[in-house]
Amino acid sequence: MTTLPGGTVTFVFTDIEGSTRLLQELGDEGYGRVSGDHRRLVRETFVAREGTEIDTQGDAFFFSFPRARDAVAAAVDAQRALRDHDWPDGKAVSVRMGLHTGEPHVGEEGYLGLDVVRAARISSAGHGGQILISETTRALLGNQLPDGVAVHDLGQQHLKDVQHEHIFELTIDGRAASSRPLKTHEASTKTRQEDMASRFEERITAYVERQLESAFGEEGDPKVPAKLALGGTALGLGVLLMFVVVVVAIVLLVKTVFF
Repeated sequence: MTTLPGGTVTFVFTDIEGSTRLLQELGDEGYGRVSGDHRRLVRETFVAREGTEIDTQGDAFFFSFPRARDAVAAAVDAQRALRDHDWPDGKAVSVRMGLHTGEPHVGEEGYLGLDVVRAARISSAGHGGQILISETTRALLGNQLPDGVAVHDLGQQHLKDVQHEHIFELTIDGRAASSRPLKTHEASTKTRQEDMASRFEERITAYVERQLESAFGEEGDPKVPAKLALGGTALGLGVLLMFVVVVVAIVLLVKTVFF
């Protein structure tokens, strides 16, 4: 196994957007050529910037770089190479890329930790042709941007599994930032009290439904349990007895006062 860079490293995840559609349009042979060209271009540009290939699955790559600036430069080089390549049948191949810098644990099976997950989620939030970077990578990049590259602040985003992340987009050669929203998970706007009230309401609704089911038969006829029937009868007799007592007391009071 290749010795992996330790300490502070920058992860890059990439994949082709719409690969299934391309496969359907080009067929197995045509897509095979596209996939081969894509893999060659990404590998050449990333390795040239001292990137280490960690894994590849289908049309996706996972690389690590010792320095954030090299990782960003490699991503920019790769996007330019992909953009300028003469693809079969004139089909455009759009690749999204996500970068994040951290200090992951290096185990026997490779990199471990939330930093790997964060980089992957940033990549999956993007669209074809985009380069998205985390706030940590942006800070390390500073003002030393590759020529022709601009940074656009996309603000705080909510990513699956890792939640909050401030994301920036890098655009190349005057390209405008994408107007499409990122593929992120919206944070819940419910307060804790609203959430508790909602769950309580659901429990009450379920309880009422159970009571209705037990109170009516299969044909909709009311079912009155024996204990409930006896309790109702006793309650009726008690009310009648109280009424008689009150009437007798009123009669005695009238006789005492006026006679």
